[in-house]
Amino acid sequence: MTTEGAPAEGAVTGKRAVLARLSWGLADQAVSSMTNFAVGIYVAHSLGLTAFGVFSLAWLTYGVVLNVARGLATDPLVVRFSGVPEASWRAAAARSSGAALGVGVALGAVCLLVGLGLGGRVGPAFACLGVVLPALLLQDAWRFVFFAGGAGRKAFVNDLVWGVALVPAMVVAARVGSVAAFVLAWGASAAVAAGYGCLQSGLRPRTTRARGWLREQRDLGYRYLVENVSLSGASQLRAYGLGALAGVGAVGAVRGAELLLGPFLALLMGLSLVTVAEAARVLRRAPDRLARFCLLLGGGQAAAALLWGAALLLMPARAGELVLGDVWHSAARLIVPATLGVAGAGLGSGAAAGLRALAAARRSLRCQLFTSACYVGGGLGGAVAAGTVGSAWGVAAATLCGSGVWWLQLRAALRERRRTPVPEAPEVPEAPEVPEARTA
Repeated sequence: MTTEGAPAEGAVTGKRAVLARLSWGLADQAVSSMTNFAVGIYVAHSLGLTAFGVFSLAWLTYGVVLNVARGLATDPLVVRFSGVPEASWRAAAARSSGAALGVGVALGAVCLLVGLGLGGRVGPAFACLGVVLPALLLQDAWRFVFFAGGAGRKAFVNDLVWGVALVPAMVVAARVGSVAAFVLAWGASAAVAAGYGCLQSGLRPRTTRARGWLREQRDLGYRYLVENVSLSGASQLRAYGLGALAGVGAVGAVRGAELLLGPFLALLMGLSLVTVAEAARVLRRAPDRLARFCLLLGGGQAAAALLWGAALLLMPARAGELVLGDVWHSAARLIVPATLGVAGAGLGSGAAAGLRALAAARRSLRCQLFTSACYVGGGLGGAVAAGTVGSAWGVAAATLCGSGVWWLQLRAALRERRRTPVPEAPEVPEAPEVPEARTA
């Protein structure tokens, strides 16, 4: 009886471990979502529609840079070093975080120069973004490092530290009353969390080894770079185009609608922190369960987004005004198309996690390029046809279309894997020993 029960007991233990990791992932994303939501609401109330539109442009630019760093530095870490021996994980984590920090310094300098050259309303915001980018990217890198190592609790605590540090920073920024002050406050609080991440991990980012990391991971990194930048770049192009066609206030209205769906948008933005690492573990331990895992993941997110959107439609106008202030009236018209767009993105993200776990970078790149092209075309075409509302409906249609392409490519990749097994994670030279620091 003991022999027969052992496998069942092991399966139960494995399921509990998966649920624990996913629970910490959900908890971390909840903190991240609420933090982003609170920042957006606070800035919208403090600055008004036009200035909030400027802040939104800086936020979207950060999203582009963040996806550059993820594609080059931390996405390959999650795909190849989730569930590997600790020595390999530590060595890879030090080099990966160093690469992310290096990207932040380089692109931060570019943003600073562009901001100084622009001037006007937008210039100071971009200049300040350039100053704080290294801290923002390093903080995000620690989250990837912790989830790849199966230590989601540390990622949760790190985001919690950032959220706590944001409170006094936002209060000071509100007294100054400028977009630049809010950007600096946002980045300064991220620097606190980034420094704490070094203590949690007991590692220092190895910027001197960043070039070697980029070279070794180039088969995945450069494709993920294009894939990630096409995603965030499409949002940026849509925002700039919408601002040119309908005014900066239209950008603020779209951002307001996104804030109403903030918990799910933030969850999707940080999805790879949890699901790609978990999908990679499923692939190594029970490859026949990968498709089911991805379907449950995508379907669950889509259903949750639809339920949240339905709740927003039932929300009284007075409550909406309390949340978004003057932005509410413009954002409320976009709730239905924005909800459908988020639901479509949630459904597609399940397939995207599977393709990442399979290291099918060519397939995922094709999917993302197609989806991004549809996103820009639908968003700007809709804006030409029917303004801000038309842009929202165009994006919803494009996202649902792209989701279907992701699932078709996952199906093809699973068939291909039956003929070509996934290679094992490459060996990485072990980093020099670092004295252990206190852990969260």
